[in-house]
Amino acid sequence: MTNPTATDPTGDPIAVANASRRLTLALEALEAAIEQRLDSHRDGAQIADQIHALGVDRSRLASELDTQMARTRRLEAANREVGQRIDAAMDSVRAVLDGKS
Repeated sequence: MTNPTATDPTGDPIAVANASRRLTLALEALEAAIEQRLDSHRDGAQIADQIHALGVDRSRLASELDTQMARTRRLEAANREVGQRIDAAMDSVRAVLDGKS
């Protein structure tokens, strides 16, 4: 017995309808697969954009950190110098006060 839905030389309308229905289902499945693939590609592109943006942010933050670390070192050096000057001034004031007593 042959499969009349695959090839029916008599042109049976039921066989043609079945073949048409299967073709429609196959095309819909293909369209869904293509859409899923396109969505996946778009998601991948969005992730790549986010990774790039994070890299740019990281570079900017690293630069800002370097700038602030240099500023901190300058402030610490200035703080030490001011402390030394205050100590020297206090010693001078003590010496003057000791000389008057």
